[in-house]
Amino acid sequence: MDDGTPLASLSLTHVHYNPADRISYVCAWLALVPQGLCVVYATLLWSSREAEIGLMFAGQLACEALNWLLKRYIKEERPRQMNGKGYGMPSSHAQFVAFFAVSLALFLLLRHNPPPHHQPASTSASTPSDHTPPQPNDNDHDVPWAAPLYQHAHTPLTLPLRAALSLAGLAAAALVALSRIYLNYHTPRQVLVGFGTGVAFACVWFAATAWARRAGWVEWGLDTWPARALRLRDLVVEEDLVEAGWVRWEGRRRERRARKGR
Repeated sequence: MDDGTPLASLSLTHVHYNPADRISYVCAWLALVPQGLCVVYATLLWSSREAEIGLMFAGQLACEALNWLLKRYIKEERPRQMNGKGYGMPSSHAQFVAFFAVSLALFLLLRHNPPPHHQPASTSASTPSDHTPPQPNDNDHDVPWAAPLYQHAHTPLTLPLRAALSLAGLAAAALVALSRIYLNYHTPRQVLVGFGTGVAFACVWFAATAWARRAGWVEWGLDTWPARALRLRDLVVEEDLVEAGWVRWEGRRRERRARKGR
């Protein structure tokens, strides 16, 4: 176009870094973590339809809205050597990853309570249904799928492993926050305030969603027609995300093999 109108840049992923510095190059990739996490949120929501993931994503967006308001209220400029635009206090990257890491840790350590692998949450010996995997009986000694299915089920994450994952998430969040200082996008104080705000908001949001669960609001929301139409569910709190549907799949797979063998 030659009409003289200056073009603008959609700089959602535009990051300045020093090409001669390998650490600066790594920090530039770390700057893309929030965008990557948004893709993860959307993918998990679409594939699992879990209410807990939706609640966490809603809190993440609310945390971003809070950051937008704080920046325009405080109006503190970025470092002078910075070529970017907008205010710098508090750091939105630090606040974003802090909320995610702390929310994930609180979920894994306090809310996630999957049953042992020998007690699948989706099956019951006393109330069989069309979705209950085949159960062994006295005449199934030579049937391949006659062994108890729980022996082949996925074992939920242990508490020490969940604690290790939580620490890994916090460490990764700290690296993203430090990268903003290294790239000179924010001052240390701006990053520290952003990280602290994200931690505090994650704790507040976790407490609010815990209250909503106890008060029955989450269950009420899942009973509404939009939630039913979208097939929303709330299993991940009591069922391992990898475990979901595994026992049913394993039962059907072994049953098909048994039929072929016959």
